[in-house]
Amino acid sequence: MERFVDVEPGVRLWVEDIEPTGPHPGEPLLLVMGANSSGLVWPDALVAQLAEHHRVIRYDHRDTGRSTATFEDDPYGIGDLADDALAVLDALDVPRAHVVGMSMGGYLVQLILLDHPDRIATATLFCTGPLPFPDPTTAPALPGPEEALLRLWAEMDDPRDLEGEIAWRLEHWRMLNGSGTLFDPAEFRALEERVIAHTGRHEPVVAHARMDTDGMERGPELAGVTVPTLVIEAPEDPAFPPPNASVLARSIGQGRLVRIPGMGHAINRTVISPLAAAILSQTTRAAAAPA
Repeated sequence: MERFVDVEPGVRLWVEDIEPTGPHPGEPLLLVMGANSSGLVWPDALVAQLAEHHRVIRYDHRDTGRSTATFEDDPYGIGDLADDALAVLDALDVPRAHVVGMSMGGYLVQLILLDHPDRIATATLFCTGPLPFPDPTTAPALPGPEEALLRLWAEMDDPRDLEGEIAWRLEHWRMLNGSGTLFDPAEFRALEERVIAHTGRHEPVVAHARMDTDGMERGPELAGVTVPTLVIEAPEDPAFPPPNASVLARSIGQGRLVRIPGMGHAINRTVISPLAAAILSQTTRAAAAPA
């Protein structure tokens, strides 16, 4: 079921609520996507595997997909996007959910873990890093995005026609995918054509690259997290290369780490099944734990 959720006056988010297909579903599962990306970037095949065990919820962040584009007239910060995730759960009458965050979505889930742990049954984070420290001199030394990726990001908002925009996005996905798994341009062209049709325009989304990130410097607080949290390492990720994942897992009070060999910063068809299995190992582990 598709619907729109009003998260604050003048801001409406597109939400898809997928009913579980299995006989004994667990608590709902919320998918929180990365920066500048529609919820449709979560592959249908992954959603279908997760829906065998859970009601699955995915949504478009502000300024993406069919959600309200507000940034130019009313700038917002990363904390607002974290609040949006909770507002989606509220609108669907979900008091608590398993929450999965990719990339920027991983940062949003970390903020929710710190401020609203009662809303999260379990957390799964991947293709992301730990929240930064207030004092950089005490923070763990971690590598940032690869230089080639930074150069491509500098071109993100260059004007392009439809075919030029698709070509840029394909190059972006090729770079994000890395060389550890097969990159199929046709797979990602179909994805981007679907996202553009869903959105109704092809212009690049850049709002999340410009938003206020104040309030993220809470890395030391992660040690106090008591919600069971899985961190999935994508060893070929050029945006959050190792050891970002392992440091994040060690930073979280209830963190554990699994690794998907060859995975980069893209959910291509070769990693869908191992990714689904890893997520479900976390959610079903929680369900099986003694009360």
